[in-house]
Amino acid sequence: MTTTRKFADIPGISAHTIEALSKKGILETFPIQALVLDDALQGRDILAKAPTGSGKTFAFAIPIIERITADAAIPSSVVLVPTRELCVQVVEEFEILLADSDIEVAPVYGGTNLETQAKRAASAHVLVATPGRMLDLINRGLIDLGNVHTFVLDEADRMLDMGFQPQTDRIEAAIPKDRHTMFFSATLDGRAGRIAKRYTNDALRFEVERPEGQETDIEHRFVKVGRGTKMATLVEILEAESEKPGLTLIFSRTKRGADSLNRDLNARGIPTEAMHGDMPQNVREKTLAKFEKGELKMLVATDVAARGLDLDDITHVVHFDAPDDRADYVHRSGRTGRAGRTGIATCLILDEDEYVMGRVAEDLGLEEQYLAAGLRIIPPRMAYSGKGTNGTRRLAGWGSKQINTHKRPGPRR
Repeated sequence: MTTTRKFADIPGISAHTIEALSKKGILETFPIQALVLDDALQGRDILAKAPTGSGKTFAFAIPIIERITADAAIPSSVVLVPTRELCVQVVEEFEILLADSDIEVAPVYGGTNLETQAKRAASAHVLVATPGRMLDLINRGLIDLGNVHTFVLDEADRMLDMGFQPQTDRIEAAIPKDRHTMFFSATLDGRAGRIAKRYTNDALRFEVERPEGQETDIEHRFVKVGRGTKMATLVEILEAESEKPGLTLIFSRTKRGADSLNRDLNARGIPTEAMHGDMPQNVREKTLAKFEKGELKMLVATDVAARGLDLDDITHVVHFDAPDDRADYVHRSGRTGRAGRTGIATCLILDEDEYVMGRVAEDLGLEEQYLAAGLRIIPPRMAYSGKGTNGTRRLAGWGSKQINTHKRPGPRR
């Protein structure tokens, strides 16, 4: 089992960084930091498998700032992240380390004035960016990555899942090959693993799983609902949570659904706000700030909007719309039960959700809780996802494969 270390005991970390961390009461590493920092500070390429919320940011931020001087060519380092919210959070953690420093860090993400953002980016040593906006700046000739010596991909698996590989490939190609690369991901298998090997050179691999027993920090609840009872069940859950301390995050599958659910909850006297990708960035930031401060206790969000919401005070996650797969369920539920605290993840399940959620429950060893809720684990050959727009029925979990409504599906081949 990986142990923590004191930052002051790690060679290569400056007194300035130690002092900046100490002012925030940060004296010891998380396990991923303890593993990675020695080699990262020496400029070795890193492949790190670690779950969201495991302390990855300081694992790459400290080596970046310790290897930059104020007179270095700019930008010297690029950190790619999948979402605007995570971009803002990573910049904030860099700013902890850079207190009273001449080194500058700048966020680069869509939804804000491009020229203003480009001007700030042009004078920064470290750019923390989402792929789309970064590529936009490159294509417009507003930023040149020819002097970059450190390249980081954070939450790389999610970045690929969101369809950003073409952009990341083009950004990577604009950065000199003679560089320091660090790749952080919840998985190093499949596409993420192939991209990691292509981007790095003789990289050292590190893996940190969630601490033993941490899974029990999240209590998983499954609730069988009908379309006519789903909203009433949600209201009952939220009314019970309103009397407790902590924040509640409610997941909707779509942007339109998030807006509609938010209106319905407000009409029923439940004070919520919505957050999704179609909202103006300043509105998203204002909403997130209210949620983080506890001024807003309940937030309705889509999966993408909630990526990077690493708030220790989220005590309850509600899947109003059941997730599409295991990865989404784990990501959503992982917004609670953080920093060793206890959290609750409640999933409302309609009949058509049972096939996918049955597989999820099996994969995560949650069959007992799932079956106790009166839900079914449906064999693949019996699973339908409901009617399509042309009157056909689709086999649940099999994408858009359509079958004759008058025949039972045979085994998938």
